[in-house]
Amino acid sequence: MTDLAETLRQIPVELSAAWAIAKKDILIYYLKPNIIVSGALFPLFMFLAFAVGRPEAPSVMIPGLIAITILFSASSIEPVSIPIERRMKTFDRLISAPISLHAVVFGESMSGFLYSLGIAFVPLIAGIVLFGTPILHIAPLVLGLILTSFCFATMGTLFAAYPTESPGDIMSMLNLVRLPLIFVSGVFIPLNQIPAVGRFITYLSPLTYGNDLIQAAYAGTTSFSPLVDIAMLLIFILVFQFAANLLYRKFNE
Repeated sequence: MTDLAETLRQIPVELSAAWAIAKKDILIYYLKPNIIVSGALFPLFMFLAFAVGRPEAPSVMIPGLIAITILFSASSIEPVSIPIERRMKTFDRLISAPISLHAVVFGESMSGFLYSLGIAFVPLIAGIVLFGTPILHIAPLVLGLILTSFCFATMGTLFAAYPTESPGDIMSMLNLVRLPLIFVSGVFIPLNQIPAVGRFITYLSPLTYGNDLIQAAYAGTTSFSPLVDIAMLLIFILVFQFAANLLYRKFNE
């Protein structure tokens, strides 16, 4: 009982520390040019390159734009902030602070999560104002935005565990994962049109379930059950958080 009581008392402290880490990233890194380019402009231009001239209605294209924007914006903060702080030796002080590694990973992920939510509202509002795109179901949209944003923010934190002081090193590795995810996750090619050989890969992509859940808000239909989308995103979040904790512990022993 004593250990349980101590754990419960520690939770507010850990959450407060995680928020302090996220707030630090918000104040320092959100307006850096490389984060704006990689997190907002790059997904927009990529989407336009593939969407211009296609016959699909805005109600089909806008969810894909939101999903791509979340993918890039959520995973862009930590790969920049953590290497810079390693170079400045402030990350070492953060790791050695009297808080758990879980709080550090959660706080870093939270900064990407909040950034992604803010950026995702741009195509969301543009779809409503400029194209009159109706949102049929609010709940899948809200859950899709929250879970997908935190999932890819955690993925960015996981990649940032690689012990380098150069953001470019991590971004290069991250893009080797992010770019293929776009083409196997049903954003541009419907899942039922993906060859059977590649169908298995789609099930391993968190973007598949995030995009599917957001599509449900606009189209009302999904390739999977919304409950499956939610469960899979939660599993990916837990796996990424667990792996990130292991890697940060390994590289900072």
